Amino acid sequence: MSTHKAGGKASQHVSPAGKRLGPKVSDGEAVGKGQILIRQRGTKFAKGSGVKEGRDHTLYSILDGSVKIGKKMGKKVISIISK
Repeated sequence: MSTHKAGGKASQHVSPAGKRLGPKVSDGEAVGKGQILIRQRGTKFAKGSGVKEGRDHTLYSILDGSVKIGKKMGKKVISIISK
């Protein structure tokens, strides 16, 4: 009987940590200026009014208000409705 586990490539493989992508707020939720709304790869969600896009396609608010998620011409859009 063997006293050690096999030392092949399969036992050395460690998967990378998840990047915690996805929506960070929901529709109708109150947000503050500079708060991250969605982390994404590519533009799954487009930016609407009151929202800016970071260089990694992260959407964040530039106003205080509530989140409005909708569709415009078949594309999901996220906007901020100011108070």
